[in-house]
Amino acid sequence: MKILIRFFFKTVRAILGPVLLILDKLTSPKGVVRLARDQQRLDLVTREMALYQYQTCPFCIKTRRAIKRLALTIETRDAQRKGENRQQLLEGGGQIKVPCLKVMDENGTSIWLYESNDIISHLQDLADQQAPAAACATWQP
Repeated sequence: MKILIRFFFKTVRAILGPVLLILDKLTSPKGVVRLARDQQRLDLVTREMALYQYQTCPFCIKTRRAIKRLALTIETRDAQRKGENRQQLLEGGGQIKVPCLKVMDENGTSIWLYESNDIISHLQDLADQQAPAAACATWQP
């Protein structure tokens, strides 16, 4: 019975995964357009960040869309397959759970944020601090 359940969910993921990716591409949000100096300042802050994710995970898609909407430059690392990224996630964050945002604090210590809503809230606060809404050149929905 356990094998049938596992097979069922693998089949569902195999069918829904590509559908989710296509929908994500078709409805991809436009990013905020900021003044060049504000965007550069934000890029400096986010250059040490990395998002550990699975390509077809709905919560990872939600997080990637927020990153794009906020016009942030954050490296994405696929942690689905066994490999270096998955091992880094396990060793640094303590668990294989995605999405996970690796953030370096001012002391150079890694902070691992889990939960899509927490990650998005953190990134929104960061964007608001570095480039306030009043300084944005235009907003593109």
